[in-house]
Amino acid sequence: MDTKEFQKRSLVSIFFSYFKPHKNLFILDMSCAFLIAVIDLSFPAITRYSLNKLIPINAYRTFIIIMVIMLIAYTLRAFFYYIITYYGHSFGVLVEADIRSDLFKHMQELSYGYFDKNRTGQLMSRLTADLFDITELAHHGPEDVFISTLTIIGSLGILFTIQWKLTLVIALILPIFLLVVWYRRSEMSKASLEVKEKTASININIESGLSGMKTAKAFANENSEFDKFSESNDAFKTSKTRFYKTMGYFNATMEFFLCILPATVILVGGILIMKGQMNQIDLITFTLYIATFITPIRKLSNFAELFATGGAGLVRFVDMMRTETEMKDGPNAIELGRVNGELDIENISFSYTKGIRVLHNISLHVDPGETIAVVGQSGGGKSTLCKLIPRFYDVDEGKILLDHVDIRSVSQESLHKNIGVVEQEIFLFADSILENIRYGRPDATPKEVAIAAKQAEIYDDIIAMSDGFNTFVGERGAMLSGGQKQRISIARIFLKNPPFLILDEATSSLDSVTEAKIQETFDSLIIGRTTFVIAHRLSTVRNADRILVFDSGNIIEDGNHECLMKKNGMYAELYKTQHISK
Repeated sequence: MDTKEFQKRSLVSIFFSYFKPHKNLFILDMSCAFLIAVIDLSFPAITRYSLNKLIPINAYRTFIIIMVIMLIAYTLRAFFYYIITYYGHSFGVLVEADIRSDLFKHMQELSYGYFDKNRTGQLMSRLTADLFDITELAHHGPEDVFISTLTIIGSLGILFTIQWKLTLVIALILPIFLLVVWYRRSEMSKASLEVKEKTASININIESGLSGMKTAKAFANENSEFDKFSESNDAFKTSKTRFYKTMGYFNATMEFFLCILPATVILVGGILIMKGQMNQIDLITFTLYIATFITPIRKLSNFAELFATGGAGLVRFVDMMRTETEMKDGPNAIELGRVNGELDIENISFSYTKGIRVLHNISLHVDPGETIAVVGQSGGGKSTLCKLIPRFYDVDEGKILLDHVDIRSVSQESLHKNIGVVEQEIFLFADSILENIRYGRPDATPKEVAIAAKQAEIYDDIIAMSDGFNTFVGERGAMLSGGQKQRISIARIFLKNPPFLILDEATSSLDSVTEAKIQETFDSLIIGRTTFVIAHRLSTVRNADRILVFDSGNIIEDGNHECLMKKNGMYAELYKTQHISK
Protein backbone atom coordinates (compact mmCIF):
# COMPACT_ATOMS: atom_id res chain seq x y z
CA MET A 1 0.00 0.00 0.00
CA ASP A 2 1.15 3.53 -0.70
CA THR A 3 0.55 6.60 1.46
CA LYS A 4 -2.74 7.43 -0.26
CA GLU A 5 -4.13 3.96 0.48
CA PHE A 6 -3.13 4.27 4.13
CA GLN A 7 -4.97 7.59 4.25
CA LYS A 8 -8.13 6.11 2.72
CA ARG A 9 -8.36 2.79 4.57
CA SER A 10 -9.53 2.25 8.13
CA LEU A 11 -7.29 1.02 10.93
CA VAL A 12 -9.02 -2.38 10.97
CA SER A 13 -8.65 -2.80 7.21
CA ILE A 14 -4.98 -1.89 7.35
CA PHE A 15 -4.39 -4.25 10.27
CA PHE A 16 -5.96 -7.28 8.61
CA SER A 17 -4.28 -6.56 5.25
CA TYR A 18 -1.05 -7.82 6.85
CA PHE A 19 -2.70 -11.17 7.58
CA LYS A 20 -3.28 -11.99 3.90
CA PRO A 21 0.29 -13.03 2.93
CA HIS A 22 0.33 -15.48 5.86
CA LYS A 23 -3.29 -16.64 5.75
CA ASN A 24 -2.36 -20.36 5.83
CA LEU A 25 -0.66 -19.95 9.22
CA PHE A 26 -3.60 -17.87 10.43
CA ILE A 27 -6.12 -20.53 9.32
CA LEU A 28 -4.03 -23.23 11.04
CA ASP A 29 -3.97 -21.16 14.25
CA MET A 30 -7.74 -20.56 14.17
CA SER A 31 -8.47 -24.22 13.35
CA CYS A 32 -6.50 -25.40 16.36
CA ALA A 33 -8.25 -22.78 18.49
CA PHE A 34 -11.62 -24.11 17.29
CA LEU A 35 -10.72 -27.71 18.16
CA ILE A 36 -9.52 -26.65 21.62
CA ALA A 37 -12.86 -24.92 22.23
CA VAL A 38 -14.79 -28.04 21.11
CA ILE A 39 -12.81 -30.25 23.50
CA ASP A 40 -13.34 -27.82 26.38
CA LEU A 41 -17.08 -27.74 25.69
CA SER A 42 -17.38 -31.53 25.53
CA PHE A 43 -15.94 -32.37 28.97
CA PRO A 44 -18.78 -31.01 31.16
CA ALA A 45 -21.39 -32.57 28.84
CA ILE A 46 -19.63 -35.96 28.97
CA THR A 47 -19.33 -35.67 32.77
CA ARG A 48 -23.10 -35.04 33.06
CA TYR A 49 -23.86 -37.99 30.76
CA SER A 50 -21.59 -40.26 32.78
CA LEU A 51 -23.09 -39.20 36.11
CA ASN A 52 -26.66 -39.55 34.83
CA LYS A 53 -26.44 -42.65 32.60
CA LEU A 54 -23.28 -44.71 33.09
CA ILE A 55 -22.25 -44.61 36.75
CA PRO A 56 -25.72 -45.42 38.18
CA ILE A 57 -25.84 -48.68 36.13
CA ASN A 58 -22.15 -49.56 36.67
CA ALA A 59 -21.35 -49.39 32.94
CA TYR A 60 -17.62 -49.89 33.50
CA ARG A 61 -16.66 -50.70 29.91
CA THR A 62 -18.48 -47.76 28.28
CA PHE A 63 -17.33 -45.37 31.04
CA ILE A 64 -13.67 -46.38 30.65
CA ILE A 65 -13.86 -46.13 26.83
CA ILE A 66 -15.28 -42.61 27.12
CA MET A 67 -12.58 -41.63 29.61
CA VAL A 68 -9.84 -43.00 27.29
CA ILE A 69 -11.34 -40.99 24.43
CA MET A 70 -11.23 -37.90 26.64
CA LEU A 71 -7.59 -38.65 27.50
CA ILE A 72 -6.76 -38.84 23.79
CA ALA A 73 -8.73 -35.62 23.22
CA TYR A 74 -6.75 -33.80 25.92
CA THR A 75 -3.50 -35.15 24.44
CA LEU A 76 -4.56 -33.68 21.12
CA ARG A 77 -5.53 -30.48 22.93
CA ALA A 78 -1.97 -30.20 24.26
CA PHE A 79 -0.65 -30.69 20.71
CA PHE A 80 -3.03 -28.02 19.40
CA TYR A 81 -1.72 -25.62 22.04
CA TYR A 82 1.81 -26.37 20.82
CA ILE A 83 0.69 -25.47 17.28
CA ILE A 84 -0.93 -22.26 18.50
CA THR A 85 2.11 -21.29 20.57
CA TYR A 86 4.72 -22.05 17.91
CA TYR A 87 2.99 -21.33 14.62
CA GLY A 88 0.74 -18.63 16.08
CA HIS A 89 3.71 -16.69 17.38
CA SER A 90 5.54 -17.33 14.10
CA PHE A 91 2.56 -15.79 12.32
CA GLY A 92 2.78 -12.76 14.63
CA VAL A 93 6.52 -12.39 13.95
CA LEU A 94 5.93 -12.51 10.18
CA VAL A 95 3.25 -9.83 10.45
CA GLU A 96 5.59 -7.71 12.60
CA ALA A 97 8.42 -8.14 10.09
CA ASP A 98 6.17 -7.07 7.21
CA ILE A 99 4.94 -4.02 9.12
CA ARG A 100 8.50 -3.06 10.14
CA SER A 101 9.68 -3.52 6.55
CA ASP A 102 6.93 -1.23 5.23
CA LEU A 103 7.60 1.32 7.95
CA PHE A 104 11.36 1.41 7.36
CA LYS A 105 10.84 1.64 3.61
CA HIS A 106 8.40 4.53 4.15
CA MET A 107 10.94 6.27 6.39
CA GLN A 108 13.48 5.98 3.57
CA GLU A 109 11.03 7.72 1.25
CA LEU A 110 10.46 10.64 3.60
CA SER A 111 12.14 13.89 2.71
CA TYR A 112 15.54 15.09 3.91
CA GLY A 113 13.82 17.77 5.97
CA TYR A 114 11.70 15.24 7.88
CA PHE A 115 14.80 13.91 9.61
CA ASP A 116 15.83 17.45 10.52
CA LYS A 117 12.63 17.72 12.57
CA ASN A 118 12.33 14.21 14.07
CA ARG A 119 14.75 12.58 16.47
CA THR A 120 16.32 9.17 15.90
CA GLY A 121 15.18 7.81 19.27
CA GLN A 122 11.55 8.59 18.49
CA LEU A 123 11.74 6.84 15.13
CA MET A 124 13.45 3.83 16.74
CA SER A 125 10.58 3.56 19.21
CA ARG A 126 8.11 3.31 16.33
CA LEU A 127 10.21 0.56 14.73
CA THR A 128 10.60 -1.52 17.90
CA ALA A 129 8.36 -1.13 20.96
CA ASP A 130 5.24 -0.06 19.04
CA LEU A 131 5.49 -2.96 16.59
CA PHE A 132 5.97 -5.55 19.33
CA ASP A 133 2.57 -4.59 20.77
CA ILE A 134 0.99 -4.82 17.32
CA THR A 135 2.49 -8.33 16.95
CA GLU A 136 0.93 -9.48 20.22
CA LEU A 137 -2.42 -8.11 19.08
CA ALA A 138 -2.09 -9.80 15.67
CA HIS A 139 -1.34 -13.19 17.18
CA HIS A 140 -3.42 -13.31 20.37
CA GLY A 141 -6.24 -10.91 19.44
CA PRO A 142 -8.23 -12.91 16.85
CA GLU A 143 -7.35 -16.19 18.58
CA ASP A 144 -8.52 -15.07 22.03
CA VAL A 145 -11.72 -13.49 20.72
CA PHE A 146 -12.52 -16.56 18.60
CA ILE A 147 -11.94 -19.14 21.36
CA SER A 148 -13.73 -17.04 23.98
CA THR A 149 -16.77 -16.27 21.84
CA LEU A 150 -17.13 -19.87 20.69
CA THR A 151 -16.74 -21.29 24.21
CA ILE A 152 -19.13 -18.84 25.85
CA ILE A 153 -21.84 -19.11 23.19
CA GLY A 154 -21.45 -22.90 22.99
CA SER A 155 -21.65 -23.23 26.78
CA LEU A 156 -24.74 -21.06 27.01
CA GLY A 157 -26.39 -23.07 24.23
CA ILE A 158 -25.79 -26.34 26.07
CA LEU A 159 -26.81 -24.92 29.44
CA PHE A 160 -30.13 -23.64 28.02
CA THR A 161 -31.04 -27.25 27.24
CA ILE A 162 -30.34 -28.24 30.86
CA GLN A 163 -31.98 -25.46 32.92
CA TRP A 164 -33.05 -22.33 31.08
CA LYS A 165 -33.84 -20.26 34.20
CA LEU A 166 -30.32 -20.53 35.63
CA THR A 167 -28.79 -20.02 32.18
CA LEU A 168 -30.86 -16.86 31.71
CA VAL A 169 -29.42 -15.41 34.93
CA ILE A 170 -25.87 -16.10 33.68
CA ALA A 171 -26.72 -14.65 30.26
CA LEU A 172 -27.91 -11.43 31.90
CA ILE A 173 -24.72 -11.04 33.96
CA LEU A 174 -22.32 -11.55 31.04
CA PRO A 175 -23.34 -8.49 28.93
CA ILE A 176 -22.98 -6.24 31.98
CA PHE A 177 -19.51 -7.66 32.54
CA LEU A 178 -18.51 -7.14 28.90
CA LEU A 179 -19.77 -3.53 28.88
CA VAL A 180 -17.76 -2.72 32.00
CA VAL A 181 -14.67 -4.38 30.44
CA TRP A 182 -15.10 -2.35 27.26
CA TYR A 183 -15.38 0.88 29.23
CA ARG A 184 -12.22 0.09 31.18
CA ARG A 185 -10.47 -0.83 27.92
CA SER A 186 -11.00 2.66 26.49
CA GLU A 187 -9.34 4.14 29.59
CA MET A 188 -6.44 1.72 29.17
CA SER A 189 -6.07 2.70 25.49
CA LYS A 190 -5.62 6.37 26.41
CA ALA A 191 -3.12 5.51 29.14
CA SER A 192 -1.23 3.17 26.80
CA LEU A 193 -0.94 5.83 24.11
CA GLU A 194 0.54 8.21 26.69
CA VAL A 195 3.05 5.53 27.73
CA LYS A 196 4.16 5.06 24.12
CA GLU A 197 4.68 8.80 23.69
CA LYS A 198 6.77 8.94 26.88
CA THR A 199 8.69 5.83 25.80
CA ALA A 200 9.56 7.57 22.52
CA SER A 201 10.66 10.60 24.52
CA ILE A 202 12.95 8.60 26.78
CA ASN A 203 14.41 6.82 23.74
CA ILE A 204 15.27 10.23 22.30
CA ASN A 205 17.14 11.17 25.47
CA ILE A 206 18.90 7.81 25.66
CA GLU A 207 20.02 8.07 22.04
CA SER A 208 21.21 11.63 22.54
CA GLY A 209 22.87 10.84 25.86
CA LEU A 210 24.76 7.83 24.56
CA SER A 211 25.82 9.61 21.36
CA GLY A 212 27.10 12.56 23.35
CA MET A 213 28.63 10.59 26.24
CA LYS A 214 32.21 11.48 25.26
CA THR A 215 31.34 15.16 24.99
CA ALA A 216 29.61 15.07 28.37
CA LYS A 217 32.72 13.55 29.92
CA ALA A 218 34.97 16.09 28.26
CA PHE A 219 32.95 18.95 29.77
CA ALA A 220 32.33 17.14 33.07
CA ASN A 221 28.58 17.50 32.42
CA GLU A 222 27.53 13.99 33.43
CA ASN A 223 25.23 15.35 36.14
CA SER A 224 23.51 17.70 33.72
CA GLU A 225 22.93 14.87 31.24
CA PHE A 226 21.65 12.63 34.03
CA ASP A 227 19.19 15.35 35.07
CA LYS A 228 17.83 15.48 31.50
CA PHE A 229 17.51 11.71 31.47
CA SER A 230 15.84 11.69 34.89
CA GLU A 231 13.25 14.23 33.77
CA SER A 232 12.10 12.10 30.85
CA ASN A 233 12.45 8.93 32.95
CA ASP A 234 10.17 10.42 35.63
CA ALA A 235 7.62 11.39 32.96
CA PHE A 236 7.72 7.82 31.67
CA LYS A 237 7.37 6.49 35.22
CA THR A 238 4.33 8.69 35.87
CA SER A 239 2.59 7.65 32.65
CA LYS A 240 3.36 3.99 33.30
CA THR A 241 1.97 4.30 36.83
CA ARG A 242 -1.25 5.80 35.42
CA PHE A 243 -1.48 2.91 32.99
CA TYR A 244 -1.09 0.35 35.77
CA LYS A 245 -3.69 2.21 37.83
CA THR A 246 -6.24 1.82 35.02
CA MET A 247 -5.12 -1.79 34.64
CA GLY A 248 -5.69 -2.27 38.37
CA TYR A 249 -9.28 -1.01 38.06
CA PHE A 250 -9.74 -3.29 35.08
CA ASN A 251 -8.39 -6.42 36.80
CA ALA A 252 -10.30 -5.71 40.01
CA THR A 253 -13.55 -5.42 38.02
CA MET A 254 -12.81 -8.62 36.15
CA GLU A 255 -12.01 -10.60 39.31
CA PHE A 256 -15.21 -9.35 40.92
CA PHE A 257 -17.34 -10.68 38.05
CA LEU A 258 -15.38 -13.95 37.93
CA CYS A 259 -16.24 -14.53 41.59
CA ILE A 260 -19.86 -13.42 41.15
CA LEU A 261 -20.57 -15.98 38.41
CA PRO A 262 -19.96 -19.23 40.40
CA ALA A 263 -21.55 -17.73 43.50
CA THR A 264 -24.65 -16.83 41.45
CA VAL A 265 -24.81 -20.36 40.03
CA ILE A 266 -24.69 -21.90 43.52
CA LEU A 267 -27.29 -19.42 44.85
CA VAL A 268 -29.83 -19.77 42.04
CA GLY A 269 -29.06 -23.45 41.46
CA GLY A 270 -29.54 -24.25 45.15
CA ILE A 271 -32.94 -22.52 45.15
CA LEU A 272 -34.00 -24.44 42.02
CA ILE A 273 -32.90 -27.76 43.60
CA MET A 274 -34.89 -27.02 46.75
CA LYS A 275 -37.92 -26.28 44.53
CA GLY A 276 -37.46 -29.56 42.72
CA GLN A 277 -36.73 -27.88 39.36
CA MET A 278 -33.12 -29.05 39.12
CA ASN A 279 -30.94 -31.91 40.42
CA GLN A 280 -27.44 -31.96 41.90
CA ILE A 281 -25.81 -33.45 38.78
CA ASP A 282 -27.10 -30.58 36.66
CA LEU A 283 -25.72 -28.12 39.22
CA ILE A 284 -22.32 -29.85 38.99
CA THR A 285 -22.54 -29.56 35.20
CA PHE A 286 -23.32 -25.84 35.48
CA THR A 287 -20.37 -25.42 37.83
CA LEU A 288 -18.06 -27.18 35.36
CA TYR A 289 -19.26 -24.95 32.52
CA ILE A 290 -18.73 -21.86 34.66
CA ALA A 291 -15.18 -23.11 35.28
CA THR A 292 -14.89 -23.45 31.49
CA PHE A 293 -16.09 -19.83 31.25
CA ILE A 294 -13.23 -18.57 33.38
CA THR A 295 -10.48 -19.09 30.78
CA PRO A 296 -12.42 -17.45 27.91
CA ILE A 297 -13.35 -14.52 30.13
CA ARG A 298 -9.72 -14.07 31.11
CA LYS A 299 -8.80 -14.26 27.44
CA LEU A 300 -11.32 -11.52 26.69
CA SER A 301 -9.87 -9.37 29.44
CA ASN A 302 -6.40 -10.10 28.10
CA PHE A 303 -7.63 -9.08 24.68
CA ALA A 304 -8.86 -5.80 26.14
CA GLU A 305 -5.34 -5.10 27.39
CA LEU A 306 -3.80 -6.22 24.08
CA PHE A 307 -6.27 -4.04 22.21
CA ALA A 308 -5.29 -1.07 24.35
CA THR A 309 -1.52 -1.42 23.87
CA GLY A 310 -1.55 -2.91 20.36
CA GLY A 311 -4.22 -0.44 19.23
CA ALA A 312 -2.09 2.46 20.44
CA GLY A 313 0.88 1.03 18.54
CA LEU A 314 -1.28 0.58 15.43
CA VAL A 315 -2.47 4.19 15.62
CA ARG A 316 1.14 5.43 15.78
CA PHE A 317 2.18 3.12 12.93
CA VAL A 318 -0.66 4.20 10.64
CA ASP A 319 -0.09 7.86 11.56
CA MET A 320 3.50 7.46 10.39
CA MET A 321 2.51 5.64 7.21
CA ARG A 322 -0.01 8.40 6.40
CA THR A 323 2.75 11.02 6.59
CA GLU A 324 3.42 12.20 3.07
CA THR A 325 6.91 12.91 1.87
CA GLU A 326 7.53 16.43 0.69
CA MET A 327 9.82 15.08 -2.03
CA LYS A 328 8.09 12.90 -4.60
CA ASP A 329 8.97 11.59 -8.02
CA GLY A 330 6.47 12.71 -10.62
CA PRO A 331 4.27 10.05 -12.27
CA ASN A 332 6.32 10.39 -15.44
CA ALA A 333 9.73 10.85 -13.81
CA ILE A 334 12.66 10.48 -16.20
CA GLU A 335 15.50 8.06 -15.46
CA LEU A 336 18.74 9.96 -15.92
CA GLY A 337 21.65 8.24 -17.57
CA ARG A 338 25.18 9.41 -16.84
CA VAL A 339 25.11 13.21 -17.14
CA ASN A 340 27.78 15.54 -18.54
CA GLY A 341 27.47 17.79 -15.51
CA GLU A 342 26.16 21.02 -17.05
CA LEU A 343 24.16 22.95 -14.46
CA ASP A 344 21.75 25.85 -14.81
CA ILE A 345 20.16 27.51 -11.79
CA GLU A 346 17.41 29.90 -12.82
CA ASN A 347 16.04 32.48 -10.36
CA ILE A 348 15.68 30.13 -7.44
CA SER A 349 14.48 31.17 -3.98
CA PHE A 350 14.21 28.93 -0.94
CA SER A 351 13.10 29.00 2.69
CA TYR A 352 13.22 26.31 5.38
CA THR A 353 10.49 28.09 7.31
CA LYS A 354 7.67 29.76 5.42
CA GLY A 355 8.23 33.48 5.11
CA ILE A 356 11.93 33.43 6.03
CA ARG A 357 13.96 33.38 2.81
CA VAL A 358 17.40 31.73 2.88
CA LEU A 359 18.19 32.17 -0.83
CA HIS A 360 17.01 35.06 -3.01
CA ASN A 361 16.65 34.81 -6.80
CA ILE A 362 19.90 32.90 -7.41
CA SER A 363 20.90 32.33 -11.05
CA LEU A 364 23.99 30.46 -12.19
CA HIS A 365 25.41 28.59 -15.19
CA VAL A 366 28.11 25.94 -14.71
CA ASP A 367 29.88 24.18 -17.60
CA PRO A 368 30.63 20.45 -17.46
CA GLY A 369 33.84 19.72 -15.55
CA GLU A 370 33.99 23.18 -13.98
CA THR A 371 35.07 23.54 -10.35
CA ILE A 372 32.99 26.03 -8.40
CA ALA A 373 34.05 27.16 -4.93
CA VAL A 374 31.30 28.50 -2.66
CA VAL A 375 32.50 30.77 0.16
CA GLY A 376 31.15 33.39 2.53
CA GLN A 377 30.07 34.01 6.09
CA SER A 378 28.23 31.28 8.03
CA GLY A 379 24.50 31.32 7.35
CA GLY A 380 24.94 32.93 3.96
CA GLY A 381 23.26 30.05 2.09
CA LYS A 382 26.29 28.08 0.83
CA SER A 383 25.25 24.64 2.13
CA THR A 384 21.60 25.31 1.32
CA LEU A 385 22.40 25.83 -2.36
CA CYS A 386 24.36 22.59 -2.46
CA LYS A 387 21.49 20.69 -0.82
CA LEU A 388 19.09 21.93 -3.48
CA ILE A 389 21.20 20.56 -6.37
CA PRO A 390 20.68 16.87 -5.42
CA ARG A 391 17.09 17.81 -4.53
CA PHE A 392 17.31 17.14 -0.82
CA TYR A 393 14.85 20.05 -0.68
CA ASP A 394 12.64 21.60 -3.37
CA VAL A 395 13.03 25.22 -4.38
CA ASP A 396 10.20 27.62 -3.59
CA GLU A 397 10.63 29.48 -6.87
CA GLY A 398 12.66 29.02 -10.05
CA LYS A 399 14.23 25.78 -11.26
CA ILE A 400 17.47 23.81 -11.37
CA LEU A 401 18.46 22.13 -14.62
CA LEU A 402 21.04 19.35 -14.95
CA ASP A 403 22.04 18.82 -18.58
CA HIS A 404 19.02 21.01 -19.49
CA VAL A 405 16.60 18.73 -17.57
CA ASP A 406 14.62 20.06 -14.58
CA ILE A 407 15.69 17.93 -11.62
CA ARG A 408 12.05 17.80 -10.41
CA SER A 409 11.16 15.84 -13.56
CA VAL A 410 13.70 13.05 -12.98
CA SER A 411 13.70 10.20 -10.48
CA GLN A 412 15.53 11.02 -7.28
CA GLU A 413 17.41 7.72 -7.40
CA SER A 414 18.88 8.38 -10.84
CA LEU A 415 19.71 11.96 -9.80
CA HIS A 416 21.54 10.81 -6.67
CA LYS A 417 23.49 8.20 -8.65
CA ASN A 418 24.97 11.05 -10.67
CA ILE A 419 25.97 13.17 -7.67
CA GLY A 420 28.61 12.34 -5.09
CA VAL A 421 28.51 14.17 -1.75
CA VAL A 422 31.34 14.41 0.79
CA GLU A 423 30.25 16.22 3.93
CA GLN A 424 32.10 17.77 6.83
CA GLU A 425 30.69 15.21 9.27
CA ILE A 426 31.66 11.81 7.90
CA PHE A 427 29.27 9.00 8.71
CA LEU A 428 30.74 5.50 8.75
CA PHE A 429 28.61 2.47 9.52
CA ALA A 430 29.55 0.13 12.37
CA ASP A 431 30.95 -2.39 9.91
CA SER A 432 34.20 -3.30 8.15
CA ILE A 433 36.28 -0.89 6.09
CA LEU A 434 35.46 -3.01 3.03
CA GLU A 435 31.69 -2.56 3.46
CA ASN A 436 32.03 1.14 4.25
CA ILE A 437 33.93 1.79 1.02
CA ARG A 438 31.64 -0.53 -0.94
CA TYR A 439 28.71 1.62 0.19
CA GLY A 440 29.64 3.80 -2.79
CA ARG A 441 28.70 0.93 -5.10
CA PRO A 442 27.27 -2.12 -3.31
CA ASP A 443 27.95 -4.50 -6.21
CA ALA A 444 31.68 -3.65 -6.36
CA THR A 445 34.22 -6.48 -6.12
CA PRO A 446 36.97 -6.50 -3.44
CA LYS A 447 39.46 -5.70 -6.19
CA GLU A 448 37.51 -2.61 -7.23
CA VAL A 449 37.29 -1.55 -3.57
CA ALA A 450 41.06 -1.90 -3.27
CA ILE A 451 41.58 0.26 -6.38
CA ALA A 452 39.32 2.96 -4.90
CA ALA A 453 41.27 2.79 -1.63
CA LYS A 454 44.54 3.33 -3.56
CA GLN A 455 43.02 6.30 -5.40
CA ALA A 456 42.01 7.78 -2.03
CA GLU A 457 45.51 7.01 -0.69
CA ILE A 458 44.15 5.00 2.25
CA TYR A 459 45.21 1.57 0.94
CA ASP A 460 48.54 1.42 2.81
CA ASP A 461 46.86 2.38 6.09
CA ILE A 462 44.28 -0.36 5.63
CA ILE A 463 46.83 -3.05 4.80
CA ALA A 464 48.82 -2.09 7.92
CA MET A 465 45.79 -2.81 10.12
CA SER A 466 45.51 -6.21 11.78
CA ASP A 467 42.44 -7.31 9.79
CA GLY A 468 43.09 -5.26 6.66
CA PHE A 469 39.90 -4.47 4.77
CA ASN A 470 37.92 -6.54 7.30
CA THR A 471 38.90 -4.18 10.12
CA PHE A 472 35.88 -3.09 12.16
CA VAL A 473 35.65 0.71 12.23
CA GLY A 474 33.54 1.03 15.39
CA GLU A 475 30.47 3.19 15.98
CA ARG A 476 30.59 6.06 13.46
CA GLY A 477 34.20 5.13 12.67
CA ALA A 478 35.40 5.68 16.25
CA MET A 479 38.35 3.31 15.75
CA LEU A 480 39.82 5.47 12.96
CA SER A 481 41.48 8.87 12.84
CA GLY A 482 39.77 11.87 11.26
CA GLY A 483 42.00 11.67 8.21
CA GLN A 484 41.36 7.96 7.75
CA LYS A 485 37.59 8.44 7.97
CA GLN A 486 37.79 11.23 5.42
CA ARG A 487 39.84 9.12 3.00
CA ILE A 488 37.38 6.22 3.33
CA SER A 489 34.58 8.61 2.42
CA ILE A 490 36.64 9.76 -0.58
CA ALA A 491 37.23 6.13 -1.58
CA ARG A 492 33.44 5.71 -1.62
CA ILE A 493 33.19 8.51 -4.14
CA PHE A 494 36.01 7.11 -6.31
CA LEU A 495 34.13 3.79 -6.32
CA LYS A 496 30.81 5.47 -7.13
CA ASN A 497 32.51 7.53 -9.86
CA PRO A 498 29.80 10.22 -10.26
CA PRO A 499 30.12 12.97 -12.87
CA PHE A 500 29.02 15.63 -10.34
CA LEU A 501 30.61 16.29 -6.94
CA ILE A 502 29.65 18.32 -3.89
CA LEU A 503 32.34 18.77 -1.23
CA ASP A 504 30.70 20.41 1.78
CA GLU A 505 33.55 21.75 3.95
CA ALA A 506 34.99 18.25 3.69
CA THR A 507 38.36 19.13 5.29
CA SER A 508 37.38 21.80 7.79
CA SER A 509 37.52 19.44 10.78
CA LEU A 510 41.07 18.26 9.97
CA ASP A 511 44.39 19.71 11.04
CA SER A 512 46.31 21.73 8.44
CA VAL A 513 48.86 18.98 7.68
CA THR A 514 46.19 16.29 7.18
CA GLU A 515 44.06 18.78 5.26
CA ALA A 516 46.93 19.48 2.83
CA LYS A 517 47.35 15.75 2.19
CA ILE A 518 43.62 15.20 1.74
CA GLN A 519 43.47 18.21 -0.59
CA GLU A 520 45.85 16.47 -2.97
CA THR A 521 43.48 13.53 -3.08
CA PHE A 522 40.57 15.87 -3.77
CA ASP A 523 42.52 17.44 -6.61
CA SER A 524 42.73 14.04 -8.32
CA LEU A 525 39.11 13.25 -7.47
CA ILE A 526 37.62 16.32 -9.14
CA ILE A 527 39.41 15.87 -12.46
CA GLY A 528 36.77 15.62 -15.20
CA ARG A 529 33.86 16.17 -12.82
CA THR A 530 31.64 19.18 -12.26
CA THR A 531 32.42 20.09 -8.67
CA PHE A 532 30.98 22.38 -6.02
CA VAL A 533 33.34 22.99 -3.11
CA ILE A 534 32.02 24.68 0.01
CA ALA A 535 35.08 25.99 1.84
CA HIS A 536 35.83 27.89 5.01
CA ARG A 537 39.59 28.00 4.46
CA LEU A 538 39.98 30.03 1.31
CA SER A 539 43.51 28.80 0.66
CA THR A 540 42.02 25.43 -0.37
CA VAL A 541 40.00 26.93 -3.25
CA ARG A 542 42.50 29.31 -4.85
CA ASN A 543 42.72 27.08 -7.93
CA ALA A 544 38.94 26.79 -8.46
CA ASP A 545 37.68 27.83 -11.90
CA ARG A 546 35.19 30.16 -10.25
CA ILE A 547 34.52 31.35 -6.73
CA LEU A 548 31.02 32.34 -5.63
CA VAL A 549 30.81 34.62 -2.61
CA PHE A 550 27.55 34.33 -0.66
CA ASP A 551 26.12 36.88 1.72
CA SER A 552 22.60 36.78 3.21
CA GLY A 553 21.32 34.38 0.57
CA ASN A 554 22.71 36.25 -2.43
CA ILE A 555 25.70 35.75 -4.72
CA ILE A 556 27.55 39.05 -4.35
CA GLU A 557 30.77 38.09 -6.17
CA ASP A 558 31.62 35.62 -8.94
CA GLY A 559 35.07 35.09 -10.47
CA ASN A 560 38.43 33.34 -10.04
CA HIS A 561 40.87 34.06 -7.24
CA GLU A 562 42.92 36.68 -9.11
CA CYS A 563 39.84 38.48 -10.38
CA LEU A 564 38.21 38.66 -6.93
CA MET A 565 41.42 39.80 -5.25
CA LYS A 566 41.68 42.67 -7.75
CA LYS A 567 38.05 43.56 -7.09
CA ASN A 568 38.99 44.01 -3.44
CA GLY A 569 35.53 43.08 -2.18
CA MET A 570 34.30 40.63 0.48
CA TYR A 571 36.38 37.73 -0.86
CA ALA A 572 39.59 39.76 -0.77
CA GLU A 573 38.76 40.91 2.75
CA LEU A 574 38.10 37.35 3.94
CA TYR A 575 41.22 36.04 2.25
CA LYS A 576 43.44 38.75 3.71
CA THR A 577 41.96 38.22 7.17
CA GLN A 578 42.71 34.50 7.05
CA HIS A 579 46.18 35.11 5.60
CA ILE A 580 47.06 37.65 8.28
CA SER A 581 45.76 35.40 11.04
CA LYS A 582 48.29 32.79 9.99
